[in-house]
Amino acid sequence: MKRFDIGDFVPTLTEKAVSQDLVERFKKRRKELKLSQKVLAVHSGVSYASIRRFEQTGEISLRSLIKLANAIGCLADFEELFKHEIIISVKDYKK
Repeated sequence: MKRFDIGDFVPTLTEKAVSQDLVERFKKRRKELKLSQKVLAVHSGVSYASIRRFEQTGEISLRSLIKLANAIGCLADFEELFKHEIIISVKDYKK
């Protein structure tokens, strides 16, 4: 049974969309640096098979993703994750 993603029908942020966008940005950066998947595997310590799977399916371990980010000079990008406060109610909002 084929599962559909709501993002296929309406413009909304979904796990699938975030994953696909991340993969596309990663591949673009890897190619800008003129790194093949095999060369990147050597530089990052992440197996060639894991890099291939990531670029094809979007699946990768967090540890491997961090190693890849470091190898392509994007480790600092992780500093932005989970930084923004969540506003649950109006009283939590700060100007």
